Amino acid sequence: MAGTQNDSEVIICGGGPVGLCLALLLARSGISVQVFEAEAGICEDLRASTFHPPTLDLLEPLGVAQELVSRGLICPHWQIRLHPSGERAVFDLSILDKDTRHPYRLQCEQWKLSQALMRLLEGEPLVQVNFASPVVDVAQDEAGVNVTIERNGTRHSHRAKYAVGADGARSFVRKAINLPFDGETYPETTLLVTTLFPFEDHLEGLSNVTYCWKEGGNFSLLKVPGRWRVSIYPREDLPIEEQLSEKLIEENLQIIVPTATPYQVLEKRPYRVHQRIVASYRQGRVALAGDAAHLNSPSGGMGLNGGVHDAFELAAALNDILRKGASDARLDLYDRRRRPVAKEQIIAQADRNRARMREKDPTRRREMLSELQAITSDRQRLYAYLLKSSMIEGLRQAASIT
Repeated sequence: MAGTQNDSEVIICGGGPVGLCLALLLARSGISVQVFEAEAGICEDLRASTFHPPTLDLLEPLGVAQELVSRGLICPHWQIRLHPSGERAVFDLSILDKDTRHPYRLQCEQWKLSQALMRLLEGEPLVQVNFASPVVDVAQDEAGVNVTIERNGTRHSHRAKYAVGADGARSFVRKAINLPFDGETYPETTLLVTTLFPFEDHLEGLSNVTYCWKEGGNFSLLKVPGRWRVSIYPREDLPIEEQLSEKLIEENLQIIVPTATPYQVLEKRPYRVHQRIVASYRQGRVALAGDAAHLNSPSGGMGLNGGVHDAFELAAALNDILRKGASDARLDLYDRRRRPVAKEQIIAQADRNRARMREKDPTRRREMLSELQAITSDRQRLYAYLLKSSMIEGLRQAASIT
């Protein structure tokens, strides 16, 4: 890991699914890449789990979509539901069969994407992936970018023509290039737990992706292979530490389906939800992608997908510059294509989804449900709604920008 000058064409800071996807795309364009990731390996923790149709379309030529489908759950529909009555609006994705090769949502943990990408990268001689290598300094000049990483207590300097910050919500790269991360943090904390309990055997007509209103609050149920992920939006009058207790988590789960025996909780963690975006996706020779550039509510499952879409557009931009002779201004087109989509489509939709599910007034909820049912029963309106919520419209919007 001794530092050398110009030892790769692109340095990617962050070895999550966005960074690894970008690395594979660049390598297959003949571009040399180094990836530096702070974690010791791929984290199999509770993060994103939804893949939308156009994301699978993009990943298919890489040989990744097929593996994800084999390791995930195909969800031909999703729903918004009143609990406990079971009244619901069901969104059937088969209506998109002429717009995508994957007219469904896929429920598959994001670490499975990272694993699939890593296996492919191991056969790419132009890529070196370095785990346990946090980035501690980024500096650029007119000809390139110097990135300093730390490994085993020793610092090493690496240089490339371009660098990418795909290092997540707390991005060191974003801070190093002094880009503000404007937006807000929502006041509530969400509890995410997983359980083996078969909700589908107790809640009639349940989809694998279901967003539910309950009395005074809401919850969501997302199935992944072998377990259900339950997002609980807890009481706001108690400390989060208390609400993470076995007793209160059990109480929240019993509201969903009362059982004589306690739930078996496999995993649990709290998280805060943000909506934030940078003013620009590039500064000089450094670009940002994924959560380093934009954050949104997980309602609708668009965050990871948007990051993967960033990776494809950024790979095209860097390929144009490094292989086709385009100027650095090509990175401005990357910004013009991806930033408005993140702001106007991803963040805005996720915020509306969150606001809808946070509605507590019973009358207003029924009005919302009636409107959603009207959409699902009208083929033309359903088609337009799903083009947007499945992120197809956003990708088309980006592609139309020149």
